[in-house]
Amino acid sequence: TTGPDGFVLSAGTRTLLDKFRRTVGDSAYDDDLAALTDPAARRQLVEAWLTSYTTATGTDLAPGDLAEAVAAELCPGLPRYESDAPVTETVECLLGTHPRVHERALTVRVDELIARAREFRTRDVPAHRAYQRRRAALIAAERGRLRLDEFRPRVMSAFVRSRLIDEVYLPLIGDSLAKQLGTTGDTKRTDTGGLMLLISPPGYGKTTLVEYVADRIGLLLVKVNGPALGHTVTSLDPAEAPDATARQEIEKINFALEAGNNTLLYLDDIQHTSPELLQKFIPLCDATRRIEGVRDGEPRTYDLRGKRFAVCMAGNPYTESGSRFQVPDMLANRADVWNLGDVLAGKQDTFALSFVENALTANPVLAPLAGRDRADLELLLRLAVGDPAARADRLAHPYTPAELDRITAVLRHLLTARDTVLAVNAAYIASAAQSDTTRSEPPFRLQGSYRTMNKIAQRIQPVMNDAELAALIDDHYTAEAQTLTTGAEAALLKLAELRGTLTAAQAGRWAELKAAYVRTQTLGGPESDPLTRAVAALGLLADRVAAVESAINRAVDPRHLIANPAARHAARPGTRVEDLTGIPESASGAQMPVAREEDGHVRRS
Repeated sequence: TTGPDGFVLSAGTRTLLDKFRRTVGDSAYDDDLAALTDPAARRQLVEAWLTSYTTATGTDLAPGDLAEAVAAELCPGLPRYESDAPVTETVECLLGTHPRVHERALTVRVDELIARAREFRTRDVPAHRAYQRRRAALIAAERGRLRLDEFRPRVMSAFVRSRLIDEVYLPLIGDSLAKQLGTTGDTKRTDTGGLMLLISPPGYGKTTLVEYVADRIGLLLVKVNGPALGHTVTSLDPAEAPDATARQEIEKINFALEAGNNTLLYLDDIQHTSPELLQKFIPLCDATRRIEGVRDGEPRTYDLRGKRFAVCMAGNPYTESGSRFQVPDMLANRADVWNLGDVLAGKQDTFALSFVENALTANPVLAPLAGRDRADLELLLRLAVGDPAARADRLAHPYTPAELDRITAVLRHLLTARDTVLAVNAAYIASAAQSDTTRSEPPFRLQGSYRTMNKIAQRIQPVMNDAELAALIDDHYTAEAQTLTTGAEAALLKLAELRGTLTAAQAGRWAELKAAYVRTQTLGGPESDPLTRAVAALGLLADRVAAVESAINRAVDPRHLIANPAARHAARPGTRVEDLTGIPESASGAQMPVAREEDGHVRRS
């Protein structure tokens, strides 16, 4: 719009065409070009002649200059004028792997940039958007078919990363996963294998901890429900599953094996599964890292060597009957076993503190502490127990006096409740680990886990007194004991013994229950069995005879006669102590002689 009418022709292209014309002269070039009528054929001819000329003369010709020269030759009648303005520009210091970027520089030519931009806008952009739509639809369909959203780790909002997790659990779990996933750097392992086995009573956050670890390191978490599998499933073939639920869980296992990389296979509640099924994972824990499975009806051999694949199993080692569940020896030998419900050596204080840290989010007064400096909680606990060295002005968060009083009051009650929960936890583990044949009292089945602590913590109020707190704990365990039916009485009496609140009547009843339990265990067999009832009758008769024997022994015991004159006269009216023992009655406070039998005669010593 600012220059003469016509098309612009660069000076370099005009110089090239002038030299080309002088070179070709009266050759057949013009005749051949005039003989052709097809535009594509004419263009091909001109490009061939110009390319041959530049190659023969060694002229460095850019693709844009060649296209401009071809256009000028094909349309000689169009008005043109020359311009010395540059049509190219080089952009430097670029990063990327685009094919047009060479040595971090991109050369842009105005005329071809406009053509390429037009083609990109009209063809490439709509095609790319259509590709994205089809890809998104395909991914959404496959995500729904494979149920990938179910395998995304979801950390509970109430999860608290306690000192126990930071200082104990994460290093242990990290070492186990490093053996399975491999490491980088100088410590990189050439072999991978192993298994992580987490055990504990219910309510200690095994699944929550695994969810958190999988989320933090970006693993696909495939959770398999052990009770859904049951004890009858022994194969990884979905076609052999007894029901649809078990088949779905087996398909999850095969899906995890098929996914391979960046996958954590988590088998939960393995106490409800068959040991024969667990044996299938033994080869996966060795250096071979191979396991047989079935996918889409076809048998597969999954080779997981060199892949970031890990296996974690979790379960309750203490069943409702008090016996330990069984893990195949060869599998247990390859596993790193950690009990989240037990106390590791030297970590007693950290384990006890974890009960308070996990209960913070359950109580509305303590919930804000979960997101604040951990040192504040430790200092507040010291203030709650009356530590004279603890000072409130060292808290990182500014608390008002009223808020501080409420927090310390709740923490004080929480520590009291924690002592009971810890005692119940220890008694539950000790009882469940015993064999029924060696018990001296009924099995103790009340729970003392993090979940129990949270249930109690959510009901604690700052204005409670000690009696109200004790009643709260009693109410919780009384309600929990109702699920034990006939074992409720024994459980509550054992709880009272642990808390030191047994009355004289309760102590007598507890002794009767323990004696009856031992007698029943000694008899062996159901009470309805006639033989068992006969043996029980004989045992009762033996107890009565033993009671009579004890009464006779007490009656003739010289020390008993001295201490109890009524018993002495009842044995032989008018008999004096000197007649029976040879010791004056006035010497009854001195050391008493001990009677022993030698050669059928009773002698004193």
